[in-house]
Amino acid sequence: MTIKVIRPGLLTSIQDLGRYGYQKYGVIVSGGMDAYSLRLANLLVGNAENEAVLEISLSGPALQVEKGTLFSITGGDLSPTINGEPVPMGKPVYLRESGVLQFGACKSGCRCYFSVAGGFAVAAVMGSKSTYLRAGIGGYQGRALQAGDELTVDAPGKKSTQFIDNLTQKKSTSSSVFHTTDWYVGREHIPAAGDSVRIRIMLGSQYEQFNETSKARLFQDAFQVTAQADRMGYRLAGSALQLTEPLEMISEAVALGTIQVPPDGNPIILLADRQTAGGYPKIGQVAAVDVAKVAQIKPGRKICFSKVSIKEAEELYLAREEHICKLSKAIQLKMQ
Repeated sequence: MTIKVIRPGLLTSIQDLGRYGYQKYGVIVSGGMDAYSLRLANLLVGNAENEAVLEISLSGPALQVEKGTLFSITGGDLSPTINGEPVPMGKPVYLRESGVLQFGACKSGCRCYFSVAGGFAVAAVMGSKSTYLRAGIGGYQGRALQAGDELTVDAPGKKSTQFIDNLTQKKSTSSSVFHTTDWYVGREHIPAAGDSVRIRIMLGSQYEQFNETSKARLFQDAFQVTAQADRMGYRLAGSALQLTEPLEMISEAVALGTIQVPPDGNPIILLADRQTAGGYPKIGQVAAVDVAKVAQIKPGRKICFSKVSIKEAEELYLAREEHICKLSKAIQLKMQ
């Protein structure tokens, strides 16, 4: 079974949960920007959580999808339709006939995730199918998708086959081109319409070396996501954050969600394609549970930061993992 790319969209690439264990050699992690939505997309079609999916940014593609495909779409709402019929998000969807899946206006969020039962048949590079765009490795030929590309889909596994049987056995008088469920998984982390998005952070390694005015502004002011926002990081604009005195640093490790402050005082939130080390002072660290929310913020929107402790961030992370575990079990029960 194959999926043909008719129109690639702004940036559509194959991503899984990342390439770990190679940062000491200068190889970045990559992976899905919104790992939460990526995991849900796979759970909805019976895949392993780490299976590769398509990450679709802002302006989506048009894909020729074959009859008999089981897929799901999660994350930001990019108005998906197939043969002109709206496709529900957060649900398993089984195609009764072949069609063209198209993405339109970006209604909420800015990235969505398209998974197919069985996953995409691309080679793993250093243990991951993720596309490392700058180095040209992984994914489909190491690059973003282009018109005319044909993606091979692996055979569905046992769990996916069970999901397909569940959907096809349901009697329906609908003329819809697909079968789906009457339940869905939520999108609570997608930023709602409004002026600013609140993001929880911990204090960074060099927080105490910023002046008192900058420390106050970090939690009192709003910062706008600029057009310089990509998979490597989001550059923010707002009140300039300044050190008490010049600081000469030796480059040190950075992490997903690290907030660096270069000399111009405008912070940068490091994301999936972040470098392995950095020499700018780190004023904060986004709590792991809020990284997915950051990844769904469009350029032009504003971010407000609130402080949490390491213990609080750990508790939030554990609660999310428990939530995903419960979702996985609930989906399995629904699809038996």
